[in-house]
Amino acid sequence: MVKASDIGRVIVGLAILAAIAGVILLRVVHAPKTPRPRPEPVAEGCGGPGWEAAIKANTASLDTLAWTPFGRAETGWATYAPLVAHEAGTACPPTTPGFAAALARWQARRRLPSDGVFRPEAFDAMRDAMNLRRPFVQATARGLCPAAPSESALATVPPGEAFGDKPIQLRADALAAYHRMAAAARTAGVAGGEVLKVVSGYRGPAEEAARCVDGSCNTLTRAHCSAHRTGLALDLFLDHLPGHDPTSTDDANRAAMAQSPAYRWLVRHAGDFGFLPYPYEPWHWEWTSAPP
Repeated sequence: MVKASDIGRVIVGLAILAAIAGVILLRVVHAPKTPRPRPEPVAEGCGGPGWEAAIKANTASLDTLAWTPFGRAETGWATYAPLVAHEAGTACPPTTPGFAAALARWQARRRLPSDGVFRPEAFDAMRDAMNLRRPFVQATARGLCPAAPSESALATVPPGEAFGDKPIQLRADALAAYHRMAAAARTAGVAGGEVLKVVSGYRGPAEEAARCVDGSCNTLTRAHCSAHRTGLALDLFLDHLPGHDPTSTDDANRAAMAQSPAYRWLVRHAGDFGFLPYPYEPWHWEWTSAPP
């Protein structure tokens, strides 16, 4: 027979266990939670399954591809990645499924292998399309060198908007378009300080001739007939590598500029204000008189 005293001891023990469990539960509920590490954010629509082979190939070639997109040897295509993505119709980084899917759609429209893998022949087509949108290139392709504007058509960039406060001129309508674009960039938080100031603008025929007197023109970086003679081309200050000139064509310097927030914003939005890029030089933009 179970004694009453034994039953009492069991009840007391159960009560003690219940009390301990209650304290533990209370501590768990009210204990401060340790935040879980969060993965790097990926733009909406850029993630998802699939495209593993393309992602692997694009990630590898981004910094290792040996090619000559502008007639001189280069390594990697990171400098051109923002433009490539924009041409393909995406804002996704080049190492994501979203980029591969967009590039595959672009490739399919041009009857190229539509596997989402970046290849030099795809860039060749993109580069030619981007260049031929520029009115200056359309003219020079026909053997024409556009005439310089009259002095009355030019306006001076205000000192606070010119890099180094040096005297720079642009065609007045191009300068007005630059003002609108720069204001939008400041509102977006990607311009300020020196960033997006005008480094260079109009260069007249006489100045161009003086630059070519040593015979160094008609190269990738210097031409007898430059877009700057139109008063519609401007070079913009972008974040660049320390110790480099704002228009240095050093590969590492161009790659650094291409990764800057201001340049990425320009790639996506400069066209809204009528400006088109020169793919080789991240800082060089040309006004086309109207948004496309």
